[in-house]
Order: sequence, then C-alpha cells, then structure tokens
Amino acid sequence: MELLIVIAIIAVLSVILVLILDPGEILKKSRDSQRMSDLATMKMALGLYSVSTTSPIMAGASNAGCKGNTSSDTIYAAGDKIYYSLGIETALTNGTTIDGATAVSSTLTPGQVTSTSTGKVDGTGWLPVNIASLMGGSPISNLPVDPTNTVATAAAPKSTDLVYRYVCSEKTLKYEIAAVLESNAFTVADNRMAKDGGNNAAYYEVGTDLTLLGTGTDF
Repeated sequence: MELLIVIAIIAVLSVILVLILDPGEILKKSRDSQRMSDLATMKMALGLYSVSTTSPIMAGASNAGCKGNTSSDTIYAAGDKIYYSLGIETALTNGTTIDGATAVSSTLTPGQVTSTSTGKVDGTGWLPVNIASLMGGSPISNLPVDPTNTVATAAAPKSTDLVYRYVCSEKTLKYEIAAVLESNAFTVADNRMAKDGGNNAAYYEVGTDLTLLGTGTDF
C-alpha cells in the first residue's frame, strides 16, 4: 500500500512538472534562439562582405535578382526575387515550387536551390551572395537554414511558415533577412518580431533595410 502511495505521488508530481516546464514551449524557444543567432551570423557575414567588396553582388548577375532596379525599389523587373532557405525539391513534394509572387509585387518570384546546395557560401547557396570571395575566405562555413525549414503549402507561402527569407535592393544594395518566431517567450512575453525595428510584425527581421519585405503576410 505504501509503495502504491509513493508511486501515485511520483506520478502526480511528474504530471505537474511537465505542465510547469512545458517541453513543447522549451523546444520552440530553443529553435527561436537558434533563428535569432542564425540571422545575426548571416548579418555579420554580409556586413563584412559589403564593406570589403568594391562592387557587391547581393543577388544575381549585376544584382538583377534584387528587388526593383538601379533607380527605384518599387518598379519591378522580371527576375526580381525573394529567396528561401527551403530546398527546391522539398517544395516540390508539396506539389510545386514556392510561389513568392504575392510577397510585395506580382513580379517578385521565388529563388530556391536544391537542398544539397542550400548551405553553400559561394553564391550558389540559398542566400545568393559569394561570401567565400572575401580575402581570407568566408567567416562562416555554411549558410544556416531554419531549424524547421518547412512551407505548409508551397503554392501559397504564409507568415506562419518556418523558413528563412531574403530580399535585396538593386538600387541601394541593402538587404533584409527574415524568420518567423514561434514560442510564446519571443512572440508574446517578449515579442521580438515587434521590437526588431522592421515594418512587419509577422517576421523577425535583420539587415540594412528592414522595409524591403513590405508589410504583407503571404510570403
């Protein structure tokens, strides 16, 4: 009888401990911490690249993959892209590649590479900047990707999709990298997405122009 009482007490305490600790929330907070660290790492690497390169290439040949043109951030051209950390063949399992056209313009198209290339730092990775061209080499060995790195419906990306996004400006050569945070700790108690200095509270934003992604939520 005493043994049963002890077992019952332990069981009750275990349930209480699980409820208090909330392991699901702990995992979400851990992933969010990784996301913020990843974006800080990429910002550091891009900062070194930008100040060390006479003519930075932030996306595509002659920066044609960046948003806008050399005179405007709001006039779009074919080839303007929003880049995702999700491998293209992963998106294909959902039926199609990511459709980023609704992000800030009907002509802004998705930029993706294969999963085997996402981490490359030579400009062929998901973030299309040749960081490896720096004298002494890249300050990071691989481009980080989101800890979850998924898009629920590839044809219609949303602000709830846990994937990294990148946009740059052809006019200013400034850029923005965005992630989505998921824990209550960083979206409610201490809402980092609302405090990051960007204009879109649906994303955690870093970079040199935190307005490039716009204020929509469908990308």
